[in-house]
Amino acid sequence: MKELRSLRNALRRGSVIALALSVSCATISPGAAQSLTDRFKGLFGGTSDEPAQSKPAPAPGQPPADDDIDCPQVTVRAGASTYAVGANGKQAVGNDVRFQASITKMARECARNGGDITVRVGIQGRVIAGPAGAPTSVDVPLRVAVVQGGIGEKVIASKAYRTKVEMSEAGSVPFTFVAEDLSYPMPSAAVADSYIFYVGFDPQALSPEPKARGKKK
Repeated sequence: MKELRSLRNALRRGSVIALALSVSCATISPGAAQSLTDRFKGLFGGTSDEPAQSKPAPAPGQPPADDDIDCPQVTVRAGASTYAVGANGKQAVGNDVRFQASITKMARECARNGGDITVRVGIQGRVIAGPAGAPTSVDVPLRVAVVQGGIGEKVIASKAYRTKVEMSEAGSVPFTFVAEDLSYPMPSAAVADSYIFYVGFDPQALSPEPKARGKKK
């Protein structure tokens, strides 16, 4: 009888533990538990299991630490999430597609620099070869913009970039790009919540810059 009671108690404890585990898994997803810093490190290199460094609170009257800055959300601009190129100037449709690039992940990090906010915006994506055959290397045109949203959307800062992706025989290659030279004036508290970072593909980034006109003699 004693062995039977022990077995029943063990089964009860096991049921309680299993129930607790199922509840915790249902309420806390890995994505929710993962901090922005961990996601940023995971996307652009570094390990996410490094011990966190606790920072002292700012002294009274001093500006907040960089981590306390309200960093706008980053999203893909509508209509700019994919970039496709066709063969020999043809439209990128059906069998004429040479390759197509898409954005899969984004991350951002803000820091205060005097009266400006400097930003690191990261973009992760993938280039897939099309039926017409992709070249050995692909130039991917990107644009990152800081926009004040609202009824009359206002572009605060915008920069075009390009990154080269070496294709492989597999025909599907990931790429990662980090824009580190974007900055904008620190917004007032009244409009800070309306700021947003937009990323997307911009074919105009591949156009050569216009040459400066020479002085007339």
